[in-house]
Amino acid sequence: MDRATRFAASLGLRVPIFQAPVGSAAGPELAAAVSQAGGLGALALTWTSWEDTQRSVAEVQKRTQKPFQVNFVLAFEPKSLRCALEAGVRVVTFSWGIPAEEEIALVRSYGARYGVQVTTIDGAKRALDIGADFLICQGVEAGGHVQATRNLWEILPQIISLAQTVPVIASGGIGNGKGIARALSIGASGVMLGTRFVATQESIAHELYKRKLVEAKTEDAVLTVCFDLGWPHAAHRVLGNSTLAIWEAAGCPPSGRRPGEGDLTATDSSGRSFLRYHFVPPRADMSGNVEAMCLYAGMSCGEIRDVPSTMELIERLWRECECERKMIANQLG
Repeated sequence: MDRATRFAASLGLRVPIFQAPVGSAAGPELAAAVSQAGGLGALALTWTSWEDTQRSVAEVQKRTQKPFQVNFVLAFEPKSLRCALEAGVRVVTFSWGIPAEEEIALVRSYGARYGVQVTTIDGAKRALDIGADFLICQGVEAGGHVQATRNLWEILPQIISLAQTVPVIASGGIGNGKGIARALSIGASGVMLGTRFVATQESIAHELYKRKLVEAKTEDAVLTVCFDLGWPHAAHRVLGNSTLAIWEAAGCPPSGRRPGEGDLTATDSSGRSFLRYHFVPPRADMSGNVEAMCLYAGMSCGEIRDVPSTMELIERLWRECECERKMIANQLG
C-alpha cells in the first residue's frame, strides 16, 4: 500500500484507481468525473482529430482542475499527441506498441509522464529500457481490445519484480474492491478499471449497453476477433450478442464472407453510419439495432449490479478495498 500511496500522491490522486481508456464508450464527462472523484480519468484519442482533441481536453479541464491521462493505441499513428500536450495534458499512456524515440522526446519536452501497457516480460523490459515512468500490466481478462494472452494474476507478480522501483498498474478483470486489494497486496502501485466505469451515469455508452453489463455473467464476456471492421486482426473481449451468434453459427468466416456484413446497425447524431462487425461500441447518441454492435466487456462484468455515479462507485470501491486489506492483514497476524 505504501507503494500505491506514494504513486497516487505523485500524480495528485486521492486513490490509486485509474480509468481505462475505453474508447468512445467514455468521453470527457467520464474522464472528468473519475479525476474529480480522486482517481485518474482517461481520454482515448487515437482516432480523434486535432480539433476534436482540443475540444475534448478542454471539456475535461472545464469540469475538473485535477489530472487526467490520454491514451494512444500505437497500432495507429498518434496524430494528435502534440495537440494533447499543447493543451496541457501531463500524463500519457501508450498501448499496443512501444513509443518511438521522437514520441518519447515530444512527451518529455512538455514535462509530461508516460506509461506503457505491457503483457509479457519481454514487453516490460522494452518499456523499462526506453524509460517509461510506469507500466500498465494487462491480463487476458480485460475487456475491449486485448493485447494480453496471459492471466493477470500469473504475469503481474513477475512484472512487478522486474520493474523494481518503477510503478506497475494492474489491469484486466478487476471490478471490485477485493480485486483492487489483491493487486495492491501483490505490489501493484494502482489498478486500472474499464468495464466497471462504462456502467456509470457519466459514461456515454448507450443505455442498452449499460443494461447488458448489469445483466451479464462473467462467462458472457468472450474473447473473439469478430468485430474487426476498422481494426483488423486484433482480439477483443465482448458480450455475446446477435452478431457474434450468426458469425459463429456460420463457422467464423473471414472478412468478405461473413453473414450480414453490409447490414447497417446504427447511426449517430452526426449522421455517421455503422455497419455490422464495426469495432465501435454503441453510444448514447446512436439509434438503430445497437444490440448487434460491439459490446466490450471484461471478465469483471459479472460483478456489475448497478449504474451508479462515478463518485459513488469510487467511494464504494475504495471502501471495499480498505475492508479487504484489513481482512488480509488480520489473517497474516
